Amino acid sequence: MNTVILCDNITHYYGDKLIYENLSFDVKQGKILGLLGKNGTGKTTIINILNGYLKPRSGECYMFDEDMEHISPATKARIGLLLEGHIQHTYFNVRQIERFYSRFYPNWKNEAYYELLKKLQVTETQPISTMSCGQRSQVALGLLFAQDPDLLILDDFSMGLDPGYRRLFIEYLKEYATAENKTIFLTSHIIQDMEMLIDDCMILDYGRLLLHEPTHYILDNFRRFRFKSDVLEILSADGLWNSEKIGSSWETYSFLSDEEVKKILSQYQISDLKVEKLSLEDAFIGLTGKY
Repeated sequence: MNTVILCDNITHYYGDKLIYENLSFDVKQGKILGLLGKNGTGKTTIINILNGYLKPRSGECYMFDEDMEHISPATKARIGLLLEGHIQHTYFNVRQIERFYSRFYPNWKNEAYYELLKKLQVTETQPISTMSCGQRSQVALGLLFAQDPDLLILDDFSMGLDPGYRRLFIEYLKEYATAENKTIFLTSHIIQDMEMLIDDCMILDYGRLLLHEPTHYILDNFRRFRFKSDVLEILSADGLWNSEKIGSSWETYSFLSDEEVKKILSQYQISDLKVEKLSLEDAFIGLTGKY
């Protein structure tokens, strides 16, 4: 399986603030990878580094085997990029902006653009400037599909979209990736959408990569353990994540088996132990903490 994105030992700062240290990961062809992280962990930063808009302090990034700092126009044409729902040239109308963008992409498919926009209930002569935030996002997404890129990079793709349009776009993305063997690298603050879509999950913590695993592995193995105990503190132990007292009860999270967790917790004289399977959003909170 070909590697579409490769980042090797990326270290980056904003001033004196460390964003990443020795960040390494790859994305294989045909995969949908979701990048999760709290605000300020560097999700948009890594997208800017990948596209050559930022230069890291050290390390290297490649897309389609080309260095991020010297990406050729031919490779650029294979990449569809959406940065936080933004769309430029809002003085164009729906038809004009499609014609404008079509001149830059050799594999342009305008039927993909108009098929998506038919669901918006806007006319082809409506100026982009008169549209809502969600409608503009749909125009941007339609332009991306029309490019027919081999790699889609979407930063907060669901910005401004209501639940129905978010679900519609998720279905489009899933079909696009699986039918055409395309690769997708995306972020979103709406983790429920990611759970329905992504094959692999990367979670950033402040300054480091916390986790990079198949989504099904996280959902199948990471669980929340709730119990009662009179202790004032539960020490950090290998395999336990973010132990916290809430009211009269405790909770902790783990990839370990039930028996292994029970053995660790036995020293605290616990009672009423409950084991819970998690959604991806709950797993994200369990791995990164609530605050």
